[in-house]
Amino acid sequence: MKNSLKDKILLLTGAGGGIGSAIAARCASLGMKLILLGANNPEKLETVKTLVEKHSSCLAYPGDLTDLEFLSAALENAVEKWGGVDVLINNAGTAANTPFEEVTPETFDRIMAINSRTPFFLTQKSLPFLKRSSCATVINIASVTGHSGYPMQSVYSASKHALLGWTKSAASEYYKENIRFHAISPGGVYTDMVKVTRPDLTPEGMIMPEDIADIVEFILTHRNSNAVIDEIMLHRNGKEPFLV
Repeated sequence: MKNSLKDKILLLTGAGGGIGSAIAARCASLGMKLILLGANNPEKLETVKTLVEKHSSCLAYPGDLTDLEFLSAALENAVEKWGGVDVLINNAGTAANTPFEEVTPETFDRIMAINSRTPFFLTQKSLPFLKRSSCATVINIASVTGHSGYPMQSVYSASKHALLGWTKSAASEYYKENIRFHAISPGGVYTDMVKVTRPDLTPEGMIMPEDIADIVEFILTHRNSNAVIDEIMLHRNGKEPFLV
């Protein structure tokens, strides 16, 4: 039996990107209220907000996702308006297609901050509200690079390994408090970021953002107290997911 998501509150980062906009559209269609956070392009975030509002209620906060004060303020504003958070999806991410020897400290810090530090502390800040929810769920969008290494992706891979590490720890730590943690680890998803970091790839045979939205919907609508899906991996050349 599928769980109803009507009026459940979703906090989503990276909402203006390809994966984020697909997740936002899908969750809005399921009746969820959305809190959208985005950094790179306020215009894209506003476009997604307009799309979401055709189906459900939506709040949007553009800003620097590495600024912990911004995260706190956005979360507090949303909770003041709607009273809580039921689901957190840490989707925002960034990468650099850079040889190991050319990675600068600035690049390292930026990628690690957005891909692991920001989701860590946003999750931490959200926990008091998640603990009050009957369907508390955290989904982190990871990557197959968090399981394997790829040339030119040393920092991105390191950041996703870190993301997976604390996700697994938190899943064990908060299981008895009825908070479920999941990580989705896709291969190449055809988004604007992939077009920049892997210009050699074409959309043929690749994962599309809607495929990720399918998995998010499955996780949220099939949530129960008897099982935890720690990781879902989705490979580029075979779209069927498998559990780890």
